[in-house]
Amino acid sequence: MVRGWADQRWTLARIKRPIARRFYVSYTVEGAWRLLKRHGWSWQQPALRAIERDDDAVEVRKKETWPRVRASRRSAARGSSSRTRPDSR
Repeated sequence: MVRGWADQRWTLARIKRPIARRFYVSYTVEGAWRLLKRHGWSWQQPALRAIERDDDAVEVRKKETWPRVRASRRSAARGSSSRTRPDSR
């Protein structure tokens, strides 16, 4: 949790609050945007996927590795939730 919000996005509405608390000046959303632009800030949005992503490697993993991992799952069997006595009944 960042500054009381579940996500880390700093929207203009959220930016207004610390400005008002710190400088005792209330801005509208548009005014906050003009203030930030005047000081060299720019609007940014995260990329939809990582720059380092290798699409060829992802395809290989889907076709070769994932089926092996998926097939190795154990079948459902009766077990115990006890760590100290695994097969006690």
